[in-house]
Amino acid sequence: MNDAPLADARGHRATLELTATPDPHARSAIGDWLDSFNTSVTGIADGLPLDVLLRSDATHEVIGGLVGRTSLGVLFVDYLFVPDVLRGQGQGRRLLAVAEAEAIRRGCATAVLFTMVIQAPGFYAKLGYETFGRIDCEPPGNARVFMRKQLG
Repeated sequence: MNDAPLADARGHRATLELTATPDPHARSAIGDWLDSFNTSVTGIADGLPLDVLLRSDATHEVIGGLVGRTSLGVLFVDYLFVPDVLRGQGQGRRLLAVAEAEAIRRGCATAVLFTMVIQAPGFYAKLGYETFGRIDCEPPGNARVFMRKQLG
């Protein structure tokens, strides 16, 4: 969807475009611009990816893991996935422990994540995460659950 052109005070024009097809270059550029702005305001350039991968011993393929980042003293856990065949064996706990230890090494004092009622809020609660927000979502009875943990 394209909208009417926009213009700033200097006459530069831009057009809004709505898309459901991600453009990796655009996403990367927008993230870089925001990181640059944050660094200019805070004077701290510490935003770093933090991924802990779970690989198959047989194929070396990634079969699960944790995807996150650290920024300004906070570990953000974006995704954590353990395949069904490895659940209940402590893999999720290990993934989080490795990520949290690295986050502490990077100077983080807090970890933040969100999960859903249909996923694993009980798992995270057992590991010291506490709920600080909840937003109902589909299907009925489900909710996004926002959790945090003090590290160290």
